[in-house]
Amino acid sequence: MSDVVYEIVPHDGGWAYSLGGAYSETFASREQAIEAAHLAAQEQRAPGEPAVISYQDADGRWREERARGGDRPHPVVRE
Repeated sequence: MSDVVYEIVPHDGGWAYSLGGAYSETFASREQAIEAAHLAAQEQRAPGEPAVISYQDADGRWREERARGGDRPHPVVRE
């Protein structure tokens, strides 16, 4: 199981959480960003139904794969 790490960072005059180079919306306080990151992490833990997913890889090619739904990452919030 892989770790998914949410980092709390200053962003656009406020605070956000960052995951893999992407930022959440900006929050007025660090505490609000931490709370939002914990909520997002909780959603990562919830199992889903098996499904076929489509995504674009780093080279711009579209890929399809079957997601088992129960194979969830281990989310971590670094405050």
